[in-house]
Amino acid sequence: MVNHAVPGLAADRARYDRATAHLDAPLAVVDLDAFDANAADLVRRANGKPIRVASKSVRCRALLERVLAMDGFAGVMSFTLAESIWLAREGFEDILLAYPSADRSGFAELTGDPKLAAAVTVLLDDPAQLDLIDAARTGSEEVRVCLELDTSLQLLGGRLRVGARRAPLRTPEALGAFAELVQQRPGFRVVGLMAYEGHIAGVGDLIAGRPVRSRVIQAMQAKARRELAVRRAAVVRRLRQVTELEFVNGGGTGSVESTVAERAVTEVAAGSGLYVPRLFDNYRSFQGRPAALFAQPVVRRPGLGVVTVLGGGYPASGAAGPDRSPVPYLPPGLKYDPQEGAGEVQTPLLGSAADDLRIGDRVWFRHAKAGELCERFAELQLIQGDRVVDAVPTYRGEGRTFL
Repeated sequence: MVNHAVPGLAADRARYDRATAHLDAPLAVVDLDAFDANAADLVRRANGKPIRVASKSVRCRALLERVLAMDGFAGVMSFTLAESIWLAREGFEDILLAYPSADRSGFAELTGDPKLAAAVTVLLDDPAQLDLIDAARTGSEEVRVCLELDTSLQLLGGRLRVGARRAPLRTPEALGAFAELVQQRPGFRVVGLMAYEGHIAGVGDLIAGRPVRSRVIQAMQAKARRELAVRRAAVVRRLRQVTELEFVNGGGTGSVESTVAERAVTEVAAGSGLYVPRLFDNYRSFQGRPAALFAQPVVRRPGLGVVTVLGGGYPASGAAGPDRSPVPYLPPGLKYDPQEGAGEVQTPLLGSAADDLRIGDRVWFRHAKAGELCERFAELQLIQGDRVVDAVPTYRGEGRTFL
């Protein structure tokens, strides 16, 4: 679990306040020193295997370019076909679309453009998706295909499932049969396998104040890792009987070490570990530095131990709960009013630190997830030391809405 010493937090708050003193809040920043340190730590954890950057966790073209220029990173994992095509036209190469698409206009564009077809690999797991693509075709360009393996842990004969409901393909036999179907279809070629173990990579295993729950999660994840390593290796062996795989992708920020330890895996995906949002505080395997923050101005002082900031109710996706809300971060010691939480237009904050805040001062927050912060802001202020060195557009700021 991340342990941020209070003196360090005070220094960070002073830096961020000085760097952005000329700007009005609300605003969002990325601390480049923390961002680069997190990137270096991901490379260390990947132990020589390349990291494919998950663009949904970054959502800023300039920062995608920055991290891909670093040793140890190669390729993008995108989240929509429209985004994939846009990135390819902007010069990005080796783009893996990590989710199936029903974007007919996008497939029309992809199949009619040799540059796009060479740069983008699409995810398939159902014969109907082949039909959709063929119906949208405007050209004869070969579609590069990645298959997805269902990584969920199934217990009690399948009656208990742990993990996301993603692909319907689970066994070596099912993956092999689908790969053969794709290979036999004119205009398609299987080049890779993706297997995202979200119940390992995306679930913290050291939850503050919850020792029993933490031990249960650790036991579940240990079992899931063992089961998946055996099954993933068997799937790769079966697929290699059908075609030459260019890549086998797995993992995420929270499972880098265990995923790259599998011989069958050739690359790992990661993205949230660059920003380190609040959901990544509860891991034993790594400690990151919060790099992406947003600031809200103090606009009211309702009473002793209370301030109110403008807005700030930016919930993260997923099952609703307290862990999906942003967390007040700087100054330390602030918390939500349990009767109001993070509000759409105003957010009361409680704690002794409130008494040192004045109208116009800033409270710095961490979002629960990584890239979703960029859906709220058109621009990120890039900070090094105690100054803003650049301001770069998010996807939203570039007029790109992909969800």
